[in-house]
Amino acid sequence: MTLNLEAKKILLRKIPHGLFICGVRDEDKNEVNGFTASWVTQGSFSPPLVVMAVRAEGSSHEIIKSTNKFSLNVLKSDQKDLAAVFFKPQKALGGRFESVEFNLGELGLPILVDSVGGVECNVVGSVMHGDHTVFVGEVESAYLNNDVDSLNLSSTGWNYGG
Repeated sequence: MTLNLEAKKILLRKIPHGLFICGVRDEDKNEVNGFTASWVTQGSFSPPLVVMAVRAEGSSHEIIKSTNKFSLNVLKSDQKDLAAVFFKPQKALGGRFESVEFNLGELGLPILVDSVGGVECNVVGSVMHGDHTVFVGEVESAYLNNDVDSLNLSSTGWNYGG
């Protein structure tokens, strides 16, 4: 059987994705970092779980592995420019958070002030395979800032996946 690569790319890009800012914090170095995440879904009602795929070569990946914590901030539908800031490669840890106001939540993770809101999660499982690691996080705290429409990948005209 031969995989039709063009069909695979088109079909996988049809999977709907929201856009989120994943935040991490290295408490030993007191450094905050983050990235735009799009491969995210809810995984369970009880306990409340979220599932997120993270590029294995990224600096945030290593912080999640070492701390077993991450935050997910839900972007508002008009925050495409902010998502772009967190997509771009950076030269040092933390530079992206200089462009946005945030508070540290109960777990000490960045929660964006101007967003729909965010959750803080403890990692309860992971699968390392391929070029991304799938982390399963149990939601420990939740902050609702604005109950408005959220940003999704299809509305930006960008592609990530396929």
